[in-house]
Amino acid sequence: MKRKNEPIDIYRQEISLAVKKRPNKNKIMLILIIIFSLILISLITVQVTKILKEAKIVTEYQNQLISLKEQEEQKAQKIEEEKEAKRVKYTDKWKQSVEHIYSSDKKRAFLTFDDGPSDVTPIILDTLKQENIKATFFVLGQRVEQKPDMVKRMYDEGHFIANHGYSHVYDSIYSSKEAVLDEFNKCNTAVQNAIGDNEYNSHLFRFPGGSIGGKYSELKLQAKDLLKQNGIESVDWNALNGDAETNDLTPEFELERLQCTVQGKNSVVILMHDSPLKKVTAESLSQLIGYLRNEGYEFNNFYDLET
Repeated sequence: MKRKNEPIDIYRQEISLAVKKRPNKNKIMLILIIIFSLILISLITVQVTKILKEAKIVTEYQNQLISLKEQEEQKAQKIEEEKEAKRVKYTDKWKQSVEHIYSSDKKRAFLTFDDGPSDVTPIILDTLKQENIKATFFVLGQRVEQKPDMVKRMYDEGHFIANHGYSHVYDSIYSSKEAVLDEFNKCNTAVQNAIGDNEYNSHLFRFPGGSIGGKYSELKLQAKDLLKQNGIESVDWNALNGDAETNDLTPEFELERLQCTVQGKNSVVILMHDSPLKKVTAESLSQLIGYLRNEGYEFNNFYDLET
């Protein structure tokens, strides 16, 4: 038999169950906070990751810049060291060695070429490279300005670049002792520009026509003193291949003149030319070198006087 209040009890139970099933506001808030926090953490993580990644890229870029800068500095230092190595050490020993260039206990040959560079010069340089010989080039300033790349090649391949004045015009060069010094300085500037070294100075001059005798003999003596006062030595030659004597050259003639002029000498400074009309000299060079080797000569240039 049902109780009288049973419908009411059932209703209350349903209400109670409904209340129990209704979400708790605090729990919802907590869940929302957790969800929001997770989203925020996720966003922050993404942003931090992005920042770290960008920072890594920036760091790597900065490291690359530092590395490139260090490489450039090392490269610049190496270039400067190479330039320094090719600058003449104008010491008392070097000066005395130039003054006594024709004296030596051992047999040595200085191959020297005047009046270049010209279209003949590359042939000479190719032969010297093949023979592994370093020579000395007494260059003319005007021709240096016309063929700077050729002078740079001489310099890069270890040859000694000496000074033969600027113009090779006797009336101009020997108009005064100051004019001789001016010719040296103008040629030296042309060489500096060609090789890219504003501090280069060969400290070595060869007078056009030689430093002794001739029409300008007295002025040359005065000029030699002035050059010395300005840290410049001069040198002539004591052997030759004859290409200064004629343009009607043959290999046989050059070899004969060389044999004649080196005979009985230990230290020989050989006058040759790499001017436009001296192609035979370039073509005969290997033969001349062979003769000197067979006679027991070692090959030097004016850098070797520093050691």
